[in-house]
Amino acid sequence: MRAARAAYPMTWRIMDALEAFAAFVWPASFKRAVPYLMLAPAILLVGLLVLGLVQITDTSLRTLDTSTFMMSQDYTLANYHRAFTEPFFATVAMRSLLGALIVTVITLAFAFPYAYVMVRTSSAGLRKFLLIALFLPFFIGQVVRAYGWLIILGNQGMVNEALGLVGVEPMRLLYNYPAVLFGLVQYMLPFGVLMLAPALTAIPEEFEAAAGSLGANWVRTFIHVVLPLARPGIIGAGIVVITLSLTDFAMPAILGGGSQDFIANAIYDQFFRTSDQGLGGTLALMLVAVGSLVVGLIFTLFGAGTLAMGRTRR
Repeated sequence: MRAARAAYPMTWRIMDALEAFAAFVWPASFKRAVPYLMLAPAILLVGLLVLGLVQITDTSLRTLDTSTFMMSQDYTLANYHRAFTEPFFATVAMRSLLGALIVTVITLAFAFPYAYVMVRTSSAGLRKFLLIALFLPFFIGQVVRAYGWLIILGNQGMVNEALGLVGVEPMRLLYNYPAVLFGLVQYMLPFGVLMLAPALTAIPEEFEAAAGSLGANWVRTFIHVVLPLARPGIIGAGIVVITLSLTDFAMPAILGGGSQDFIANAIYDQFFRTSDQGLGGTLALMLVAVGSLVVGLIFTLFGAGTLAMGRTRR
């Protein structure tokens, strides 16, 4: 150290000056504030979200005056009465919730083997191919992908043209509920794989080998070893997929053709087509409540999954 100081005195003087300046600007007693400063952006974002929800709640308690298209100044529960009594909104809510559940189950059924093969394969080429195929859809927007399915599944699309070559009449593959679910599964699959892959990577291959050496076939090994150990990833993937599906807008709007709307589409219509911000705010709060209820139910029944990885067990 002394030799280095003697060889480069000017450099060390500069470094000492910088350290003294840093100690003056940021004393050691301030180090305890570093964790709180790192949390500041998250606190700010959550605060903005809370302010937005407060504003939406205030708007939901006001009705639209159709003669002036102005929101009333008096508070009322008329919007909530409409949302809970009109059959259209009940149908949209049930369609959204049922669709999110179906999409979650199908997505997990496809994502689990994809993630397992990607993690366990010994072929570097196959792993790279699966990774590229997984991340490539993220470079294409959801709206672009939805319009791509219009080209493929339309009445004059590639699928119907192929069916026509073998003598099959064109089929109505778009603007129905299955088309919306199909598009959502294709969109959610990468999210499910990304949530499952870390959980499967954390399972040592020796556990599966040990189960096989004890006489268990691959089915029993999968059921009694892999699935229980991958449970946190399955829960995390399920939460991500069901919340994103429940709040999706593009797939129901494009592949549903306006006849298979989800809650997000109904909210858009109220805000930007009928200008009824009160009813739109009511539906938005209902969506938040339904999503929170579903996530809370999953937490209660199955645990927090990968969201509780940092929690110590007692």
